[in-house]
Amino acid sequence: MEKTTRRLPIVERDEWLQPVEAQMNLRHERYERKMADIGRSAGSLVDYANGYRYFGWQWDDVLDGWWLREWLPGAHDVYVFGDFNNWQRTEIRMHKDAAGVWSAFFPAAMYRDRLRHGSLYKIHVHGDNGWLDRIPAYATRVVQDEATKNYTAQFWAPEPFDWRGDAFDISKNGNLLIYEAHVGMAQEKEGVGTYREFTEKILPIIKKDGYNAVQLMAIAEHPYYGSFGYHVSSFFAPASRCGTPEELKELVRRAHKLGLGVIMDLVHAHYVKNLNEGINELDGTDHHYSLPGKAGYQPYWDSMLFDYGKDEVQHFLLSNVKYWLDEFHFDGYRFDGVTSMIYHHHGYVDFDCRERFFDAGVNGDALTYLTLANRLVHDFRAGDVTIAEDVSGMPGMCIPDTDGGIGFDYRLGMAIPDFWIKQLKEVPDEEWNIWEMWNVMTDRLPEVKTVAYAESHDQALVGDKTLAFRLMDKEMYFNMDRASQSVVIDRGMALHKMIRLMTISTGGQAYLNFMGNEFGHPEWIDFPREGNGWSHKYARRQWELVDNMDLKYHYLGDFDREMIELLRSVKNFQSTPIQKVWDSDGDQILAYMRKDLVFVFNFSPTKSYTDYGFLVPKGEYEVILNTDAPRFGGFGLADDSVRHFTQFDPLFKKDKKEWLKLYIPARSAVVLRKVKIKK
Repeated sequence: MEKTTRRLPIVERDEWLQPVEAQMNLRHERYERKMADIGRSAGSLVDYANGYRYFGWQWDDVLDGWWLREWLPGAHDVYVFGDFNNWQRTEIRMHKDAAGVWSAFFPAAMYRDRLRHGSLYKIHVHGDNGWLDRIPAYATRVVQDEATKNYTAQFWAPEPFDWRGDAFDISKNGNLLIYEAHVGMAQEKEGVGTYREFTEKILPIIKKDGYNAVQLMAIAEHPYYGSFGYHVSSFFAPASRCGTPEELKELVRRAHKLGLGVIMDLVHAHYVKNLNEGINELDGTDHHYSLPGKAGYQPYWDSMLFDYGKDEVQHFLLSNVKYWLDEFHFDGYRFDGVTSMIYHHHGYVDFDCRERFFDAGVNGDALTYLTLANRLVHDFRAGDVTIAEDVSGMPGMCIPDTDGGIGFDYRLGMAIPDFWIKQLKEVPDEEWNIWEMWNVMTDRLPEVKTVAYAESHDQALVGDKTLAFRLMDKEMYFNMDRASQSVVIDRGMALHKMIRLMTISTGGQAYLNFMGNEFGHPEWIDFPREGNGWSHKYARRQWELVDNMDLKYHYLGDFDREMIELLRSVKNFQSTPIQKVWDSDGDQILAYMRKDLVFVFNFSPTKSYTDYGFLVPKGEYEVILNTDAPRFGGFGLADDSVRHFTQFDPLFKKDKKEWLKLYIPARSAVVLRKVKIKK
């Protein structure tokens, strides 16, 4: 392949990258070489990523039987066994080809009555680590025995799922309003929720609340429930504790009928180190899917790392990317742990200079893989979305591969929840800096689309605190009934609404909320473990709280619903230009406009202002949302029925602006809309 002779568009547009143009070129050339290799071998990237159609169990029409294939290059001997041969470990030997692929054929004439849908099986592998019973990497169904707690692969060959009529395109939804959820703990009951329960009970809640996408955590099989789904053992098998693959497919199909896109939280940053359940040392070596030794281990997460530079590993992961889109009709991915992937130091450094993005700490193989993965997603289904969890700010993360970038559609605005935590932990209310607040919310490259969120799911876990819990703490247990009076609750509810309104209206081109946080869910998440008697008491969501009109939680839920509805009423609201109208650190006042909406915030804990003026386009303005409204648990200090007319000032006649003067109570925010003149 010829070396890059033209300047990459990403470099052309960004002067900051021109001193490292050579490194950017090399990065892009590496990706293009890989794409060319794939094109020569498979025709296209989409056709290349078909490992799930070759490995695992595959029906052969010509030979009338089933093949089982697995890539195990380092294995000395491999057998397959299960209930179909009375668990005789060394009866059915698999055979190895030159590429390290082991296979066994099961003629239907011999196995039709023995190898049935639901049959249990494992492979018996002789490797450098001895003789071990293992679960194949391409297993599409893995189940746990309730008595022994051991995991076993399951032969899964149901009737084909009926996807007829499912032509959903998430790109038609406009700006994404994402409801992040965990199927297992989404239920009210003390136990593991199922795909079916989520479909029947939770999807209608998400739809009613106005969100247009759901992001599902913990989909791929993982042995430890408390890992939140981030220690994956079987990459092609949906978590069986929540139900069958067909029930997950029905969840996606039903979501699409409701107009909801379904995004999967994809974990390709690492994998569980367990030998019994996972792919670690599957062929008997420590360099099967990983680099050997310490290079293959993620010490901060106590898990194994993929060797992204190995062709077979790339093929495995790219096939996994296509698999969930193809077989389950997911509408894209949130790629977990991107920072850990793209740096050998996993991001545990200060990104204080440009060189950090181009020095020896960068994992070039991971960058190539992620660029391929993004290209694959968009080649397979152009409208599907990809979101990068990257805290480093790697240049080109959300720039198309054709321009020299990595190709993600969005990045998570991880600085935003960090900022709100810092404010609440370290800064007294009267010292909140409006300029800093505005800068954190809006300081991003125009080409980089951002998913804004006020708080992460990590804050809901034991050991951390959600915004609501940080604001109100133990008071939530005693003073959330409507009859109670508490200055702590008043402050907490006011700031909870204001923080979310500012985040969603300034922080990015998409918005994300973790389930229950919209109404200030009072309990942290504590998964069943030995320390709590394996209880599910705190691994659930208490929906009755927001439905109880005698409690104040519904105020927060109602506000969130109207906030979402307001933004959805403006087509592609989060992509519209944002214009600051006024900011004052002394008054702690901020005002800005988006289209014909005016947002006004008073973060002062004590000062209310009368006839506070802003210059806005001439006209009449009506209040359409007020955090202090009684229906949201506020004090109703302002009369929202009053129409506000701008006041003429000859100094600003040429700018076609006039003074909008408002009464702005302390610790409140209001949204006004310019009234359209009927012709």
